[in-house]
Amino acid sequence: MREYVLTINPGSTSTKVAMFKGEENILQTNLSHSPTELEKYEKIADQFDIRKDIILKWMEENNYSLESLIAVVGRGGLLRPMPGGAYKVTEAMIKDLKIGFQGEHASNLGGLIAKSIADIAKVEAYIVDPVAVDEFEDIARISGIPEIERKSLGHALNIKAVGHRVAASLGRKFNEVNLVVAHLGGGISVAPVKQGRLIDYNNANEMGPFSPERTGGLPVGDVAKLCFSGKYTHSEFKNKLRGKGGLTAYLGTNDARDVEKMIQSGDERAKLVFNAMGYQIAKEIGSMSTVLQGKIDAIVLTGGLAYSTRLTELIKEMVGFIAPVEVYPGEDEMKALNEGALRVINGEEKAKIYENEVAIND
Repeated sequence: MREYVLTINPGSTSTKVAMFKGEENILQTNLSHSPTELEKYEKIADQFDIRKDIILKWMEENNYSLESLIAVVGRGGLLRPMPGGAYKVTEAMIKDLKIGFQGEHASNLGGLIAKSIADIAKVEAYIVDPVAVDEFEDIARISGIPEIERKSLGHALNIKAVGHRVAASLGRKFNEVNLVVAHLGGGISVAPVKQGRLIDYNNANEMGPFSPERTGGLPVGDVAKLCFSGKYTHSEFKNKLRGKGGLTAYLGTNDARDVEKMIQSGDERAKLVFNAMGYQIAKEIGSMSTVLQGKIDAIVLTGGLAYSTRLTELIKEMVGFIAPVEVYPGEDEMKALNEGALRVINGEEKAKIYENEVAIND
């Protein structure tokens, strides 16, 4: 009997897999790959067979047959800019996932593995709201210098998944509400969501608030001076912006729980820096609220940092006058992938088709 959805989320050194029955997560695990095992592969796409085989072995060990699947859904990769939604994995998509159209990333393997397993099981394969989701209005692309265009790269999967849940809690559909959703994780994305579309947001790698390990937006004149100071190579400076910035740069840790312990022990500098992160997040929410002209049904705080009551209460104090603030802590990517597939399976949405750089409804 076909009753399960297999979800696949490849990371740099592991592959998360889960088996869902309806909305219930029946079994989930993290299949690890040793660095020495992976380093022999020149390209990430070359890891396809080893990652696929370990998933099939996991299914066999846990007595899940391919004939029990109703669909397979993988994390979407760095594809061409595309509207959000659930997509069937097509030959055109496979081609772009293999070459890494916007760059190499482990998530590119999600659709490839999903399609291969789904073909054996004789069911459909999907991806849902990949990083490449682009629903920007044209005005949001203008940066201030013609050589640089603002790009849509952010936490689309979690932002849209949480948006669907908030809309349901309001007794409405996702495409009927306006939200400002702040994904608060290792990187921070703040998105104005207009009737289901992410019409703008900060690229968490280089704009917006600083985060546990990223600098966010910086004074560009001073950045230019540092770039030409001779102190850093290009690679070193990129690592300073992403990986060694934010809380890490100021306080030596990217774990907000450690920072809160420092504050509790009386560390005033830690308190100032942590509050500054909340202050910048609130400012970004205020900025994105103007994109929706203040017509907002809810402001939503999600991601790992949203577990911090200290942080969420600070943000609420600053932005609560704009709209009600809802807190949905954590980032359950597996649940989000399954929910996207179920919306297609249950007929709530039509799967989109990725062909010739254009997404169309199936």
